[in-house]
Amino acid sequence: MSVREQKQQVVSEIAEKLRESKSTIVVDYRGLNVAAVTELRKQLREANVDFKVYKNSMTRRATAEVELTQLDEVLVGPNAIAFSNDDVIAPAKIINEFAKKHEALEIKAGVIEGQVSSVEDVKALAELPSRDGLLSMLLSVLQAPVRNFALATKAVAEQKEEQGA
Repeated sequence: MSVREQKQQVVSEIAEKLRESKSTIVVDYRGLNVAAVTELRKQLREANVDFKVYKNSMTRRATAEVELTQLDEVLVGPNAIAFSNDDVIAPAKIINEFAKKHEALEIKAGVIEGQVSSVEDVKALAELPSRDGLLSMLLSVLQAPVRNFALATKAVAEQKEEQGA
């Protein structure tokens, strides 16, 4: 396989990942030591997030292919990209928490469900509760009226019992 075909294959791989991912985060990892990068990769892998380093020129070609050229302005210097096909919040949350502990890691931009997002948007997404947390909040909101009705019914029953006794 020629070098050109290999590069085209990498561009296609990046474009496919950009199309399929629910959440993509671009970070500058300059200044992190090997141990820190390994720890970040481990945390992302556990959340089923793909974290790779690609050449900026190939990433720019892929962004042109999937019409996300707004990302091109942040594709300078050493970059790594986190792709998540399952959870929208997971990569933003993990990377944001990691960046708090390691100041060398810098979030540059993101793509959330096909829309290019700023650093502020990615950080706001990271502050949201996890999917399980949101589901438990929803459950408690749905459960409250039933619980209140049950308590009111019990109070009425007790009141009638006292009056009858």
